[in-house]
Amino acid sequence: QVQLVESGGGSVQAGGSLRLSCAASGYTYNRNCMAWFRQAPGKEREGVARIYTGSSNTYYADSVKGRFTISQDNAKNTVYLQMNSLEPEDTAMYYCAARYYRPCGLHYGFNNWGQGTQVTVS
Repeated sequence: QVQLVESGGGSVQAGGSLRLSCAASGYTYNRNCMAWFRQAPGKEREGVARIYTGSSNTYYADSVKGRFTISQDNAKNTVYLQMNSLEPEDTAMYYCAARYYRPCGLHYGFNNWGQGTQVTVS
């Protein structure tokens, strides 16, 4: 019943910025683990960042630390991924995901996934 819809992807030159949005609907509880993953051609899916919406506690993969910021707007039921200083290596399909159980971590299973939004950095 939970639906996640990503938006905000596009094409940008190296050094540019994009902000991805993940709008969630149908949640029974608001204290959830929300995350962004990405997958590039020929590579395995990589966890990028996650946020626990109950406390706004965040975690980032080393590859994006200092450049990406995950945040939430509880009033809009939306999670964001602000991406700055983008590099060609960031090119991938980006997915948002939700996990409804503890612990909140990128290496645990997620219960619901969005359809993805493409990010291309040239």
